Amino acid sequence: MGSLFRSEEICLAQLFLQSASAYSCVSELGERGLLEFRDLNPHVSPFQRRFVGEVRRCEEMEKTFTFLRQELRDAGREPGAVRGSPRAPLAREALRLQEQAEQLAQELREVSRNRASLRGRLRDLRRYLHVLREGQRLTGPAAALGSPVRPRALSEREPILDPSVHQHLERKINFVAGVIHPWRVSAFERLLWRACRGYLVATFVEMPEPMEDPATGESITWVIFLISYWGEQIGQKIRKISDCFHCHVYPYPESEASRTDTMSGLQSQIQDLSVVLEETEQYLAQVLDKVVLALPTWQVQVQKMKAIYLVLNQCSFDVTEKCLIAEVWCPVGDLTQVQDALRQGSYKSGSSVECFVQRIPTTESPPTLIRTNKFTAGFQSIVDAYGVASYQEVNPAPYAIITFPFIFAIMFGDVGHGLIMFLFALWMVLYENSPSLRQASNEIWLMFFEGRYLILLMGAFSIYTGFIYNECFSKATVIFPSAWSVATMANHSSWSSAYLATHQLLTLDPNVTGVFQGPYPFGIDPIWSLATNHLNFLNSFKMKMSVVLGIVHMGFGVLLGVFNHLHFKQRHRLVLELLPEMIFLLALFGYLVFLIFYKWIKFSAADSLVAPSILIHFIDMFLFTSNAENLPLYPGQVPVQTVLVVLALASVPVLLLGTPLYLWCRRRTTRTGHPTAGGTGEREPLLEGQEAGNSVNVTKEDVESGGHSPDAEHLDLAEIFMHQAIHTIEYCLGCVSNTASYLRLWALSLAHAQLSEVLWTMVMRNGFVRLSYAGGVVLVPVFAAFAVLTVAILLVMEGLSAFLHALRLHWVEFQNKFYVGAGYKLCPFAFAPDAWE
Repeated sequence: MGSLFRSEEICLAQLFLQSASAYSCVSELGERGLLEFRDLNPHVSPFQRRFVGEVRRCEEMEKTFTFLRQELRDAGREPGAVRGSPRAPLAREALRLQEQAEQLAQELREVSRNRASLRGRLRDLRRYLHVLREGQRLTGPAAALGSPVRPRALSEREPILDPSVHQHLERKINFVAGVIHPWRVSAFERLLWRACRGYLVATFVEMPEPMEDPATGESITWVIFLISYWGEQIGQKIRKISDCFHCHVYPYPESEASRTDTMSGLQSQIQDLSVVLEETEQYLAQVLDKVVLALPTWQVQVQKMKAIYLVLNQCSFDVTEKCLIAEVWCPVGDLTQVQDALRQGSYKSGSSVECFVQRIPTTESPPTLIRTNKFTAGFQSIVDAYGVASYQEVNPAPYAIITFPFIFAIMFGDVGHGLIMFLFALWMVLYENSPSLRQASNEIWLMFFEGRYLILLMGAFSIYTGFIYNECFSKATVIFPSAWSVATMANHSSWSSAYLATHQLLTLDPNVTGVFQGPYPFGIDPIWSLATNHLNFLNSFKMKMSVVLGIVHMGFGVLLGVFNHLHFKQRHRLVLELLPEMIFLLALFGYLVFLIFYKWIKFSAADSLVAPSILIHFIDMFLFTSNAENLPLYPGQVPVQTVLVVLALASVPVLLLGTPLYLWCRRRTTRTGHPTAGGTGEREPLLEGQEAGNSVNVTKEDVESGGHSPDAEHLDLAEIFMHQAIHTIEYCLGCVSNTASYLRLWALSLAHAQLSEVLWTMVMRNGFVRLSYAGGVVLVPVFAAFAVLTVAILLVMEGLSAFLHALRLHWVEFQNKFYVGAGYKLCPFAFAPDAWE
């Protein structure tokens, strides 16, 4: 957890990998997820790198796996789960894995091809058998005695069947039989009649059982057609038309005996093919079982192997071509683990030469590494959304764990609403290991689930502020007896029966002894919920509370900058930046907080009518004037305010010119001083083509200071002055605008309370109008509407609004005082997706 307050120390290191053991070493490093590799060949095309052949081999295996996965999907099966985390195969085992995968894919292709061929042949034989059966029924001797057949094709059959043309029947009658898609029957029938008018008889009958359409894979009921015709030319026309309509035409024997023999032969072939197809299906199922078991492991292994070769492509060979050199960003605390991983990789590869890691200096800013867990990950994501922390600057996330839910709760304070939010988050926390919650495909749900601990704290803090506001679904709760006594006021007042009858509103005077017995033990007194000036009272309270909390929050942000200045050894900024910033903030707005508390403490109900206005005093403070009608809060108030304004104004030029003048003086001193001995020594880069100053040839102090040493700063005075001027203007104006921005706490808290009260008044109260059985029945839909509106409007919409405003207050008003956020994350080479969580 130490790295949560500041990013871990990261160093640049070089890995010296023996060519024979480089693969195993990188594999071991990937399993542990310790390093971020840098590309030492940025100008080399991916197709010209050393291990491009191995990468292509992995891609070929991935294509094979895609085919296997598609075959499983077509068979309605899913690959099995990966057991454990299979390691990347050794280089010598990769060829065996590729051979096994291709052999299994080839076997699956052949079996699938044979099954498709058998299915097509069996389907064709069954259709042929149905055609012969229907033809036998239509043309056989029992056709006249059987059920009538619906002749669909020809509306003018008289020239063929009329006895006056009996001489045509002496001609030889031929048949064309087959099956056609049911959608094409009508068009096929019309075209036959138009092309062969009067010289054919066509009969269409639906097949008794549906069969698969090979083109679409759907199960349809084919239509059998039997066409009798005279003349060879008519037959040629019929066959051509059948081909155009993609009909399946089958030979139709002329004699009944031939048809019977053909049907017997078809039935025996169908039986034989069914047996062969069943055995083929069983063998295919066995092959698919092998794929289900082996495919998940193979996929993980090949993905790891491809990742390893992609990393090796980023390395560079030394001059002797026997050693691979890699540059990595590595946490300093993990250097021993890196060395152990290299030792393990060398041992597994059987290499006699051990690989090693060497830390090297650099002037580059290292990446940022902040280790998180499932609790802190949500808060760190909020900070990273604004900008990743610069290297080793103060991380706002641990402070946001408290301040973010609390600021949210100030705007969302309600015991009932906070309890619902808390219970919802608690349910997600208790069942966080459930696969149904983790593997949901809804992005909005996943967003809620990832922030479950954040929602849990927001609900808990909302319950706390709800007790302070004394609001539970807009209603006050009487936890302690009220500090106001109506009976005492009635005893000391002339409230007669006539007076009470004419006055619906009664005033409780705290100046009367015994009417007000002291502050309420915790939160707002419940009697205020009955008062007509309830809103005025809460407005004054919440507005002052927002200003006080906002100034405290901003002041805390300015103080956090102390840790940055001390860590980066920039002590001059403590005096030239931090001190003027604190003086400006406290002399003006800190004094405003003092006035608020001083007025609360000094003036009681007895002298509240003569209490001066803080707002007028604050305006007169900037105008260097005093108002006779507005009495001073304490003696000598005007001189004190004048001194504070002068201090605030005097801090502005110090903040503007202090740092640039200091850096200018220090640079002049450095120029007139003596150069350090040994500063011009000759140094050679370890790698060919390496740019000077990129990874080596810098001083040891640069490494120890993490690139933030004073000598590493850019000392262009014009740029420094411009940057400081922007910072000064932004800070001074920001103190005013940011203080006003915190008034959103008052506004949203008031809006939430009023919406809750309106919802109760216009919905829920209607269910309590009737105190009978009918009222109980009406209460059910009224409560349902109240619950739906509460969740939809007050929890979801108002909660989202309060969340966004709390986010803005942290990003702009708080983090802007000390947080730069110009870094970049450390992206370790890791096979596990959550290596740092």
